[in-house]
Amino acid sequence: MASICGRMAFRAAARQNVTYTPVRFCKMMNDPLEHATGIEKRELLAKAAGNDNPFDMKVFKRGAGTKENPNLIPSAFDARIVGCICEEDQTYVQWMWLQKGTAKRCECGHWFKLVEKAAV
Repeated sequence: MASICGRMAFRAAARQNVTYTPVRFCKMMNDPLEHATGIEKRELLAKAAGNDNPFDMKVFKRGAGTKENPNLIPSAFDARIVGCICEEDQTYVQWMWLQKGTAKRCECGHWFKLVEKAAV
């Protein structure tokens, strides 16, 4: 028992000699824009410019959706997959591919059309 107490006292005394100050490690990280590269940097720049939805990932509210006045879906590509929640209490999404230049009708009767959008 005495040897255990002696070891504990020795360790406690040894620990007191080495101190770490948190001030040494209290650096603030630089602006995330300085560290970001690639698509993440383009996203941060778009958000700084006021575009909260640079990749059009948010839900669009469906409009009238007639053949003469379809719901316009922006895309920087020639095709895009779109999901339509046909009924308000529906538990699944009706997915379809939209091609550039042609309007497409969902099973519920709403029309969608792809329009040109500049890439981020």
